[in-house]
Amino acid sequence: MAWMVDSVMDQRLCFIAASLGREETMTALCARFGISRKTGYKWLQRYADVGIAGLHDRSSARHTPAPGMDGGIAAALVALRRDRPTWGPRKLLAYLHRTQPQAEWPAASTVGDLLTREGLTQARQRRAREPARERPQIDPVAPNDSWAADFKGWFRTANGVRCEPLTVTDGHSRYVLACHALARTTMADVQPVMTALFRAYGLPGALRTDNGAPFASRTGLGGLTQFSVWLLRLNIWPDRIAPGRPDQNGRHERMHRTLGEDTACPPAGTLAAQQAKFDAWRTDFNANRPHEGLAQRCPADVYRCSTRQYPETLRAWDYPADHLTRRVTGAGIIRWRDKTLYLSEALKGETIGLSQGDDGDWIIRFRNFDLATLDDGTNAIRRSGLARSGKPGA
Repeated sequence: MAWMVDSVMDQRLCFIAASLGREETMTALCARFGISRKTGYKWLQRYADVGIAGLHDRSSARHTPAPGMDGGIAAALVALRRDRPTWGPRKLLAYLHRTQPQAEWPAASTVGDLLTREGLTQARQRRAREPARERPQIDPVAPNDSWAADFKGWFRTANGVRCEPLTVTDGHSRYVLACHALARTTMADVQPVMTALFRAYGLPGALRTDNGAPFASRTGLGGLTQFSVWLLRLNIWPDRIAPGRPDQNGRHERMHRTLGEDTACPPAGTLAAQQAKFDAWRTDFNANRPHEGLAQRCPADVYRCSTRQYPETLRAWDYPADHLTRRVTGAGIIRWRDKTLYLSEALKGETIGLSQGDDGDWIIRFRNFDLATLDDGTNAIRRSGLARSGKPGA
């Protein structure tokens, strides 16, 4: 029989009495009472040492005080936390293990208790998570599989100039490729920044953005803009998140939160001074801030430049022989079966290909990206999101 909670002492006394009577072997006796031989011998020893009092449960608390944290270790942790108020225990320890490997640092839970005692923690309100997205997107498993770009949110410098921080990160390594203080969010402002990045780091396989200008249009064919057409000409997939779903670009948004926390002091006096502040923050983020998703390594330890070099001259695209080609006019239209079809002004001057499928309908393709389907009978265009019909670099 197993010992019941409400008669533990009675069962232990019965076990002792039966054992002293030596009517059964220890194995059989323990099996009858539903305990292990180790437990049986423990209660016999306690009874032999102090009698019935030894059968009561004993406290599992340690008999000696727990060793306290070394004063120098605690001071170093507190000092680093005050210098890095947004870093948690694991990030603090990762940095200290790297910079002071000779010291014996405590566990993360011990550091958390220390920060709480020192008043250096503040509970965050947890937000309910939305259901996981259903639309597939690129999941970067290596540097340059996918970059992410977005605007942090505008503010004015001390001299009243509008500042629109454009941020670009590598999706795998979290490396901040750019944090650029722009005055506007137009194609003319964004393209030079991206061109400089492509020349310095090479081309990514995709660029993940939201659906705002200049990255995308909510009305044009395939969401195309002049910027996304430029990406397609470079064979970079415009990997746009679903409208109203910034969580689909969660790593980049998390970086934005850190950017806001670390640069929360008053803005700089000028746009140039603000850029200097961003440059210093970017260097620190890449070289010094450990990331749990990178096994507490820093982004600079993981990121490597792309092997796809930026082409200074874009070659014409050769469509397969089974494609019909049409040139898009400045008004964004093509001639098709003696009629005009409007596609997008973003494609003006470009050549698109049309490939007929087994069902008779036509796929409208720009380079190696599928834009929409053209009904063979009605000439109606069924709009859809971009889909890659080839491999990167094809």
